[in-house]
Amino acid sequence: MKQRVRNITSTLAAALLVIFAMTASALAQATGSIHGHVNNPIGQPVAQGQVKLSTDRTAADEKSRKYQYTFDIDTAGDYKGTDITPGNYIAVVYAEGKSIDFNDNVTIAAGEDKTVSFDMSRKEYIDKMTPEEKKQLEEFKKKNAEVMAGNKQIANLNALLTQARSDTKAGNFDAAITAMQQATTQKPDEGILWVALGDAQLGSADAAAKVAKAAGKANDPDVAAKYTAAATSYKKAIDDNAASKKPSPETAGAAYNQLGQSLAKSGDLKGASDAYEQAAKAQPASAGMYYFNEAATLYNSGKTDEAAVAADKAIAADPKRADAYYIKGQSLIQKASVDPKTQKITAPPGTVEAYQTYLELAPDGPRAEEVKGILTGIGESVKSSYKAGKPAKK
Repeated sequence: MKQRVRNITSTLAAALLVIFAMTASALAQATGSIHGHVNNPIGQPVAQGQVKLSTDRTAADEKSRKYQYTFDIDTAGDYKGTDITPGNYIAVVYAEGKSIDFNDNVTIAAGEDKTVSFDMSRKEYIDKMTPEEKKQLEEFKKKNAEVMAGNKQIANLNALLTQARSDTKAGNFDAAITAMQQATTQKPDEGILWVALGDAQLGSADAAAKVAKAAGKANDPDVAAKYTAAATSYKKAIDDNAASKKPSPETAGAAYNQLGQSLAKSGDLKGASDAYEQAAKAQPASAGMYYFNEAATLYNSGKTDEAAVAADKAIAADPKRADAYYIKGQSLIQKASVDPKTQKITAPPGTVEAYQTYLELAPDGPRAEEVKGILTGIGESVKSSYKAGKPAKK
């Protein structure tokens, strides 16, 4: 008898569990959900706002209507909501505190995930706009199209510029020239594009000059033409940058500096020197480098007096630039004199100081041993504070 009671109790418990499970399942299926996308009249996502659901169809206006559910729209224009009691709803899109679109017949069933999107570019929506709203929409579409086209062009130009710089660095000068000729054709008033074209042309000219020298062609007209082409591009960059609404000191400095290189290699030392001077004025923060380039160019061309003057300018702009002191010392030492009786070498004023400062700034520099030899050769001692140089980093 007791066994029978236990069996009845177990059966009853199992039945209750089944009933509870069925009830829970029914409750889970008692609500529905909704999701969708919202875009404005030009087809772009509405990135901020809400979608509201209401069964109140008796309200006199939007402000007095009561909403049972409110779901936020995300930055992609999407929204979603859950736990919605089944029924027929008015779905209203709100943005900036006002209703901008609606759907007055949204039926949500239990267990259903309803898709309800709002496309405000649809003809029915546009037709209901006022003439003034339509005018504003067309103006906005035009401006947006111009912005999109401009952004696309910028992206394309940036891709060409990046690739050209990479090709120039790798020595693929023809590919870089082709890319930048395409870029400057698309946007002929952008200075930085002409700088990149000039860099590719200058690299091509240097490579051609090396080949011509190996072949014994001292004055190859093709090489001269390449340097002229590079100089022309740099001048165009300078003019375009100066004419822009917001001239870039960096672009001006780079263009003048590179112009100096191309002119120097063409044999126009005066033009090159003037270009370096202009680079320093255009970008004072890098004046030390530009004046040093001028000094090195003049020194390599045998213009030692002018090189010493330019080196002094480089030192004044950047007192820590070791190579400027080396160029100054090298330029001055050319005028050292030798006493015919004692054979003692006397260096011009400032020479020893320039060499000593080089060693102070660059005790392990590439010119350090050479400078020490020069100082010793003219009877000057090398300061012990940097004679041995700095220990190498491990």
